[in-house]
Amino acid sequence: MAMSDEERLDELREEAWGKGIVRGRGVDVAGGPIPRRVGYYGQPLLKPPVWTWEIPVYFFIGGIAGMAALIALVSAVFHHLDRARMSILLAAIGAIISPILLTMDLGRPRLFINMLRVFKYQSPMSVGAWVVTIFGACSIPALLAVELHARHVFAGDLDQFIKIAAGSLVFASAFWGVLLATYTGVLLGATAIPAWYLHRVLLPIHFGTAGIGSAAALLELLGYRVAPLNALGFFAAGIECALWISLEMNKHGAADRALHEAQSGWIIRGGEIFSGPLALVLRALGFVPFAAISFLIGALLSRFGWLAAGKVSACDPEAVFASQEK
Repeated sequence: MAMSDEERLDELREEAWGKGIVRGRGVDVAGGPIPRRVGYYGQPLLKPPVWTWEIPVYFFIGGIAGMAALIALVSAVFHHLDRARMSILLAAIGAIISPILLTMDLGRPRLFINMLRVFKYQSPMSVGAWVVTIFGACSIPALLAVELHARHVFAGDLDQFIKIAAGSLVFASAFWGVLLATYTGVLLGATAIPAWYLHRVLLPIHFGTAGIGSAAALLELLGYRVAPLNALGFFAAGIECALWISLEMNKHGAADRALHEAQSGWIIRGGEIFSGPLALVLRALGFVPFAAISFLIGALLSRFGWLAAGKVSACDPEAVFASQEK
């Protein structure tokens, strides 16, 4: 005979008193003092994110900048100096814009500087602030060194030193750039917000793929219509298709319904269609510029969609309760 909730509560109290630890399942709160659908006195159980438009734009630009640095490294290794110069230029521009967007969201420059006073490896926000800063400290000097070497401003041993420095800085930019493009997905997944937490594995992959695809797309629009970038475009669009299918198939009911319903769901779905199937079909048909534009639109839309879904999910008490049962 199954015990009642009161009997189970008495058992849990005795176990906690005697052993100091409780094992096994607790008591379901359904029908308890906190209604599942409306929360506690009509208030959400979680604090929704207060980020504004600057953050999804930062996710988008940071992804492009980070993966552009990776493309610059690969281009330099295969001696495509012109493409490497443009790629590291995009990385440096993104490295300048990214902290500006973060500062605009924080409201005061001093708040961003304060985040750099202490490094907290357990805090995604602290790690992110340091990643952005170190990426800028590598990519901007890398651009300067690459341009000095490409223009042969100096000669002899000094030029060789600049060449070595440029290679080292581009390598460092690529390393920190990959972290910049993917840590934002980790940042969202490392929260209690159900729609984000339940997809904590998917988010870094999605953000990294969107970053590499967007960087390749932007370079193509700037005139670099070459086979490697086209291959990157196919790869990124294919991965986005797979992630969209995974997102549609692996639903978690009320826990992540913000990803599939209402405005936030449609924004995410639209972003995935633009960066996935539509971009893939356009690229297969040879309409490369339109495929690049489609991917960029989809990548930007998806950033806004995930932020909107997080706000909706945090304000949905039933989603919070449902996520705890997963």
